[in-house]
Amino acid sequence: MTPAKHRICLIEDDEILGEALVDRFELEGFEHDWFRRGKDALLPLSHKRYSVVLSDINLPDITGQALFEGLVAEGRKLPPFVFITGYGAVDAAVSLLKLGAEDYLTKPFDVGKLMEKLHMLCARALPDESVASAAGADGPLLGISAAMRQVAESLPRLAVNSSTVLISGESGVGKEVVAHALHQARYQDGGRPFIAVNCGAITETLIESELFGYEKGAFTGAARERRGVFEQADGGTLFLDEIGEMPLSMQVRLLRAIQERAIVRVGGERLIPVNLKLVCATNQDLRAMVERGEFREDLYYRVNVIHIPIPPLRERKEDILWLAMRFLEAFSRQDGGSLRQLDPAARQALAAYPWPGNVRELKHCLERATVLYSAPLLTEPMLFDGGRAPDAVAGGPETLSDYLRACEKVYIASALDQHDKRIVDTAAALGISRKNLWEKMRKLGLSGAE
Repeated sequence: MTPAKHRICLIEDDEILGEALVDRFELEGFEHDWFRRGKDALLPLSHKRYSVVLSDINLPDITGQALFEGLVAEGRKLPPFVFITGYGAVDAAVSLLKLGAEDYLTKPFDVGKLMEKLHMLCARALPDESVASAAGADGPLLGISAAMRQVAESLPRLAVNSSTVLISGESGVGKEVVAHALHQARYQDGGRPFIAVNCGAITETLIESELFGYEKGAFTGAARERRGVFEQADGGTLFLDEIGEMPLSMQVRLLRAIQERAIVRVGGERLIPVNLKLVCATNQDLRAMVERGEFREDLYYRVNVIHIPIPPLRERKEDILWLAMRFLEAFSRQDGGSLRQLDPAARQALAAYPWPGNVRELKHCLERATVLYSAPLLTEPMLFDGGRAPDAVAGGPETLSDYLRACEKVYIASALDQHDKRIVDTAAALGISRKNLWEKMRKLGLSGAE
């Protein structure tokens, strides 16, 4: 649900289109102001805070292009502008992108996709310094997909108890980001330690002292006592990443520490109590590892009290552009430069690419492009080393109709998942009738069609 604070400025002379959009804004939870003339919007744009401006290029008094160019010339800080245009005015829309407009839509356009874009832009506008999470009205925002919203909504409930949490997902999906969000939800006063350790990056001979610390003289080279990560995280959160990589010999000691909420340093005898929130993460199937004898069953049940699965980025495509824009904003803050934009082809390529490396790969892709190219508008070749997105060519459908069918199937399947297979809600989100949706589901072989 979009927070009510998000307000859309609609500048549209077409009565039928304007009324349809206003009705849909209300269904989506957006507040809105509708102006039929460009000049009527000038004063509100200078005094009100809008999350997005949606404007037709062809207006009865001044063009949308003239309106935008005038605002840019005044040096105002503007909300994202999305333009509506006919095919004959595409050149004007492209020139607006070069001036800093967000995007344009050609008539007729898919209302469902427009709403998705508006949600993304509104989410991007939330005031937060984090790249992959933002503070929303009901808790942290980790993405705009249904899956990540569900994760975010669960964190305040999980934060109030001391149960161990297991976060699972492929490498690079953002497990540590979720752990950070849980930590922030639990300790809202700030100042509490968040200690992260990758169990797979520590050698078996060092992992015990890394976890539990050691006393002075415990072994050669131990010139002074050292606190392990359990003690360092006392009063806060300990994040054990890739716990499936922990050697079997250490799993017994970890189990005891979790059960007793106390540790003994290497070379010591004193039991040291610790009060912390334990969060573990893995990219492996721990249940299968238990069956193979590679992970202790008793430890599995201790760390898997509450399970948070994180889907891969390819299964939550609506998060791709949202994350991309947040990464670009973060890079611009770090470099002190202006915010880079993505041209329409680049956006389409990012959304279509399957991202086997998940969010980490997306971030590196954008970071590389911003370092190598100084252009304010990033293109597909800049993002993918001078060519097209790898999987946009290799292994893709052979014909245009096959490609469009595949895209339509993915898009409708995603919408169905977001609305728990509810046909009425899904059809409304897509901007089509229920009958039309049923027909498309049958044609595309989607489950649920009868």
